[in-house]
Amino acid sequence: MANLLDEMNGPINENGKDINVIAKQIPVIATFGDKIFVYGVALLGIALIIASIIIKNYILTGVGTVIVLYIFFTLKNTESYLSQLEQKVQQQASQIDNYLENRVVILQNTAKLVEKAIDLDKELLTNIAKLRSGKNTENRNDLNDSVENIANQINVVLENYPEIKAHSEIRDAMQQNSYLQREITAARDLYNDVVYTWNREIFSWPFKKLVASNKGFTTRIPFIASKEIKAKAQEVFF
Repeated sequence: MANLLDEMNGPINENGKDINVIAKQIPVIATFGDKIFVYGVALLGIALIIASIIIKNYILTGVGTVIVLYIFFTLKNTESYLSQLEQKVQQQASQIDNYLENRVVILQNTAKLVEKAIDLDKELLTNIAKLRSGKNTENRNDLNDSVENIANQINVVLENYPEIKAHSEIRDAMQQNSYLQREITAARDLYNDVVYTWNREIFSWPFKKLVASNKGFTTRIPFIASKEIKAKAQEVFF
């Protein structure tokens, strides 16, 4: 049988194609067939237990008990597994938040150092203060974009004033900013990996899908690059 996807013989798109992350949460919905399979097997076990008592066949009692216990403990273990996986998603998200917060602090300190040398744009200082005080209501993607935008504005200022850029404290601060930027990128990769695991596991048939449906779980959205960042990736740097 031939490969369904044949990278050697195409079809291919020679012009390439830009792709986007779809920012949509998909709920897990267990069908009647999904439910009847799990609960039906459990009912079968209960029926065997009842029948065995009536006909006094204790082998059937054991078989029925094993079936019921298997369904019960599998559902409980699945619920525990998904709860732990959800905590892992939260942990990775928190790691990104920690790096973003540290980066805001670094940029705030850098802005204060630059302000001592030149009259820095007051709007820039206000935006940093908003991020630092936590008054913004943006989600994690938007917050990252805002921090990146502020970092770019500070970089533009430093490029226009090379004598300020040479200041040791400012240079060290921008190096820390660059380091944190790389750490955020790495943390985003880890976050997206665990989000992929979550999105895959909650649809695993039958037990995980059933538990996820009963709990009202939905898929999670990976970290998304902003339109500005994607546009910059198309630019010529050298």
